[in-house]
Amino acid sequence: MAAECCNHEIPPRSGTAFTLDRGDRLTVIDPRGEQVADLVAYNRHDTAEVISSGRTLDYASRIYLTTGDPLYSNRSTILLRIVEDTVGRHDFLLTPCSADTFRIIYGDADPHRGCFGNLAAALEPYGIGPDAIPVAFNCFMNVPIDAATGAITVAPPLSRAGDRIVFEAETDLIIGLTACSALQSNNGSFKPIHYAIERAVVSSRAGIPGSAARPQKDGGVVRQK
Repeated sequence: MAAECCNHEIPPRSGTAFTLDRGDRLTVIDPRGEQVADLVAYNRHDTAEVISSGRTLDYASRIYLTTGDPLYSNRSTILLRIVEDTVGRHDFLLTPCSADTFRIIYGDADPHRGCFGNLAAALEPYGIGPDAIPVAFNCFMNVPIDAATGAITVAPPLSRAGDRIVFEAETDLIIGLTACSALQSNNGSFKPIHYAIERAVVSSRAGIPGSAARPQKDGGVVRQK
């Protein structure tokens, strides 16, 4: 069976949700540079199992994750693994921006719903409510920490046009993904995010655990809409 590759664009300040099967690869691409994408993941067969910042960072013993690092669930199972990363700086500390973020931090009187609201709307068809949205893995977000004081700074992303991070699904998943809505996170402008899904090839050795073959790569090129 041939691999299927699906290319998509998330418009600025919006989000989407979709499913991955075990062995599928998800490539998140910053097409213009300096744009964050919030990613959350749930076990498709039990959505109470969700990606966990606390467990992942605890087991990694560091806050900056990159190629080879697993992303754990609240039950200490691996949901995703980073298999390629051209940037090497992402955030797994800060919660998705929300209307409250813009009201409290930015002082907006009529705040945008932010990544949190976009994720809530995208995940609703999967039966996932707002209270089940965790700290996201913030692709390309640059959050330096002052070693002496612990102060957090949101700095411009280090990603340039075409940079990417690739995840492999370790189980069947529901994914929420956004083009971040916070000005500070994206160096003052809102841009799209692209993503591509490589579907794992089903092996002829059906029924043998771990027998799925890797799909052929297409270079991660995403077509503009």
